[in-house]
Amino acid sequence: MAVRLRRRCADEQIVAEVMQETYLAVWRAAGAFAGASVGGTALGWLWTIAARRLVDAFRRRAHHAEPPLAAAPAGAAPAAEEEALAATVGGDVGDALRQLAPELRQVLQAMVLDGLSVRETSVLLGLPEGTVKTRARRARIAMRRALT
Repeated sequence: MAVRLRRRCADEQIVAEVMQETYLAVWRAAGAFAGASVGGTALGWLWTIAARRLVDAFRRRAHHAEPPLAAAPAGAAPAAEEEALAATVGGDVGDALRQLAPELRQVLQAMVLDGLSVRETSVLLGLPEGTVKTRARRARIAMRRALT
C-alpha cells in the first residue's frame, strides 16, 4: 500500500503519516468491515481508507497554502499493485486500459478503481474539478470505443 501511496505523493513524510492514520482507522473500525458479505476485499477496503486519508492530507496542506507535491515521475517503475491489476484485468478491458493516455488512465483509476469522488480525485491529482470531469468522460468514451 505504501508503494501505491508513493506513486500518488512524492513526499515521504505525508506517505508515512497517511499510512499511520490508515492503520489507526483500520484498528478502530476493523469490526465494521463487512467485505465478505458484500463481495468486497480487505485490500480494497484498506486502499479506500488510505486514499481518503491521502486526500485529507492534501486538503490540510492546501489549507496551509502549501501546494501538494506532484505524483511520482512517469518514468518510475510500475507499482506492484498496478502489475497485479494488469494481470487481473486482462483481455479486451486490459488492452483498452493500456491504450488510454496516462492522464486519462490516472483519472479513471482514481474514480473507478479507487472509488474516489470527482472532488477527491481533483485534490489527489492536483487538477481542477472540471478537468477531472472532462478526462473521466474522455476515458469512458475511449474505453467504449475500444470495447465495441
